[in-house]
Amino acid sequence: MQQRKLGNEGLEVSAISLGTMMMPDNEESVRTIQGALELGVTMFDTADLYGTEYQLGRFGENEKLVGRALKGRRDKAVIATKFGITHGQGPKGDPAYIKKSVDASLYSLGLDYIDLYYQHRPDPNTPIEETVGTMADLVKQGKIRYIGLSEAPADIIRRAHAVHPITAVETEYSLWSREVEDEVLPVLKELRIGLVPYSPLGRGFLTGQIKKFEDLPEDDYRRYYPRFQGENFAKNVEVVSLIERMASQKGCTPAQLSLAWLLAQGEQIVPIPGTKRLDRVQENLGALQVTLSPDDLAEIERISPKGVAAGSRFGAY
Repeated sequence: MQQRKLGNEGLEVSAISLGTMMMPDNEESVRTIQGALELGVTMFDTADLYGTEYQLGRFGENEKLVGRALKGRRDKAVIATKFGITHGQGPKGDPAYIKKSVDASLYSLGLDYIDLYYQHRPDPNTPIEETVGTMADLVKQGKIRYIGLSEAPADIIRRAHAVHPITAVETEYSLWSREVEDEVLPVLKELRIGLVPYSPLGRGFLTGQIKKFEDLPEDDYRRYYPRFQGENFAKNVEVVSLIERMASQKGCTPAQLSLAWLLAQGEQIVPIPGTKRLDRVQENLGALQVTLSPDDLAEIERISPKGVAAGSRFGAY
């Protein structure tokens, strides 16, 4: 398994890791997490918010799944989780909330320390210096090892990094969503901070498995996203067909081509495609064997340039 460094503080993880957000709490998910570890995946991404019942305010459900799956395998896994999204109160990052959240996550995960701890979203009411200062105290206490931010703009990243080294920033990044290239990615490269892209396969669109709106289950959250609706859907399917054609010529799947492109954007980039199935994990890891030449990268840029996806990435809240 290829390894990549996140940040400048010594964290090294598998070049492709695993997002667990959409995993139901069942034995198949446990087998998928354990199987991924056996295949060489070392970083597993969760959050206190994730879980099938988080809408009801029950935090920690997905963390419990990850903790159960990796019990007895702690020395082989890097576990990343997040705090800061609340129900109806907006993002939070005040010291009292952080201290309460980290203890709750440690309990849910069944751990005595968290490898990588992210603020899920910046808190507009708490200076980032105060938030990161509190997280730095958690490092000193041994409750967390490395500090991360999620969906943070460039100026917040700079201010945070001035307080304590930031190891990674998690944000959406794929052929479908390239906004990070404008300001955030240059800052991360300058400061030697890792980038952990979530939804690196465009919420499944870039796998080529979604051909029509009806392919989405009736209870699938993606039905509410603009990119999966109406004329946007039709336009996006056309672009994916071009990616599929190129992948076929390269002897790989569209998902592998999309992940290989992402990996080629920087040595500090570690995507975390999410899946419930072990065979998908195996397919995604196949991207590490895909070599893209300068001509290949130019062709991908031609068929899927920045801004190509029709529709915004999120719907209205």
